[in-house]
Amino acid sequence: MQNNGREPGSAGPALSFDGFTFKYRSQSEATLHRIRFSVRRGEKILIVGPSGSGKSTLAHCINGLIPHAFPGAASGNLTIGEFDALSLGIFDISKKVGTVLQDPDSQFVGLTAGEDIAFAAENDCIPVGEMKQRVLRTAGVLHIEGHLGKAPQDLSGGQKQRVSLAGVLMDEVDILLFDEPLANLDPAAGQETIELIDWIHKNTGKTILIVEHRLEDVLHRPVDRIVVIDQGWITADLPPGELLASDILRRTGIREPLYLTALRYAGETIIPEIQPDTPGNIRFDPEKLKQWDRDLPEHSPETQGPEILDIRGLSFHYPQDLSRTPVLEDISFTLYQGECVSLVGRNGAGKSTLAKIICGFNDPVTGKLRFDGRDLQTLSIKERSEYIGYVMQNPNQMISFPMIFDEAALGLRSRGMGEAEVKDRVYQTLQICGLYPFRNWPVSALSFGQKKRLTIASILVMGPSLLILDEPTAGQDFRHYSEIMEFLRTLNRNQGLSLLMITHDMHLMLEYTTRAIVLSGGRLLADAAPAEVLTDDAVIEQASLKRTSLYDLAVRGGIEDPRTFVQGFINFDRKVRDQEFPEGPR
Repeated sequence: MQNNGREPGSAGPALSFDGFTFKYRSQSEATLHRIRFSVRRGEKILIVGPSGSGKSTLAHCINGLIPHAFPGAASGNLTIGEFDALSLGIFDISKKVGTVLQDPDSQFVGLTAGEDIAFAAENDCIPVGEMKQRVLRTAGVLHIEGHLGKAPQDLSGGQKQRVSLAGVLMDEVDILLFDEPLANLDPAAGQETIELIDWIHKNTGKTILIVEHRLEDVLHRPVDRIVVIDQGWITADLPPGELLASDILRRTGIREPLYLTALRYAGETIIPEIQPDTPGNIRFDPEKLKQWDRDLPEHSPETQGPEILDIRGLSFHYPQDLSRTPVLEDISFTLYQGECVSLVGRNGAGKSTLAKIICGFNDPVTGKLRFDGRDLQTLSIKERSEYIGYVMQNPNQMISFPMIFDEAALGLRSRGMGEAEVKDRVYQTLQICGLYPFRNWPVSALSFGQKKRLTIASILVMGPSLLILDEPTAGQDFRHYSEIMEFLRTLNRNQGLSLLMITHDMHLMLEYTTRAIVLSGGRLLADAAPAEVLTDDAVIEQASLKRTSLYDLAVRGGIEDPRTFVQGFINFDRKVRDQEFPEGPR
């Protein structure tokens, strides 16, 4: 455990829950049940749990949003330092706990990065000269002093995170709370964020709390303890090695790091003594891993279907951009029927723009697009929607009607189809999507994942050949991730639906797609198997991706061809998961 030259707990805990229970005013049952754990000063704690486990509620109790923004009934004790947190105003708590939200854009209040960082000091009426010095000093610590004059929208995802963090550090708080800090970042920016949090922890002595479900990504740098919350109860509070060696993660529905899964498949017993925290530290028998690798069957590439979408020489810049800076430049690739392909690259690489051009929302400046042999540019958006569906990241932004049946029937009714045929096709599609039992329910009764299925059903009812999905698993825990991806895979296998998925999720890319189209700076950087992409350091660096821990494990184990090992693991793991979901999730 790190103490960075200080004695954790020497002046009492930084934060302490003692038999703490909380129930929202609008609910009949408590969300948190008799929470009991303490955080010593200077500790770095990771809080994990599945969706709906109470993670966000716990974070809101710590930063004062509960009870001030979200009222309810609390019992037990919550102390921040030596103070009773529930007796403090939210302003007082903000001087002790600084929160960095998962969406930095929702935290900006200034027109420039410098103004945003200075906001807290302005509220405290700090003299202008001193305020400027503090802004420069804080920006220098985070290496963003060159971006102070930039507007928030001109910053990258990682730069936005640093500006948000600088604004919090201006208050010189004792506790830093990071709420899902990796949610909206590309893999490289996410890794940079974890390294930045670790640097702050080591160099400032602050107490760090990270709420995040991407366990492997957070463990890129060490943490002191991991607290697991499930259904409002604390189910574990352990050092990382002890937790990873237990079955708690699997029972709770949280994904363990892939390198540990590979070692389990190879017959290794995971115990705390082998230091399972990171692939760089873990001790294991290389011969077991090599033998397992040798026993894996050779990879057989999937048979290629007929061409469905062909893009040649596509370039694009926004009409209002007088400089004509290309957003996409000379893009060419082909998709084939029945394929499942990932579209990856750093934030701003042009992925969403490319999807919008395919759907007809934007027109290319140059280039040709053909779909099933037809010139796409001769078809309107409405006509394209009969062949190509687009599913947004947030299903709530796509839903127009309060009732499930009406939402699924929207596209057919807008085309003037008779009500009898609408009913038949909607019922058939809802059966495929597992929503038929809810056909007469209101949309509001559905979970987030079910709403996602409904948006897919409203497109699937039109009979498209290609489905484009923007971040289909964003913000979802492992169970919900598995459910939506197995559902999509079932559509891919049983309906012959081609899938193009825009994603920052390297696990999704490895597990569920057979090709990865990689964009960087608006250009096509690579078009290859995911295992090949995620073991190519040059492509990884240019596209802000992240090398898979499976590759690092293979290198440490002395495996001759790490790329083949990664692909072999994916194929083996796929068979294991097929046994869990033989017909797709119910």
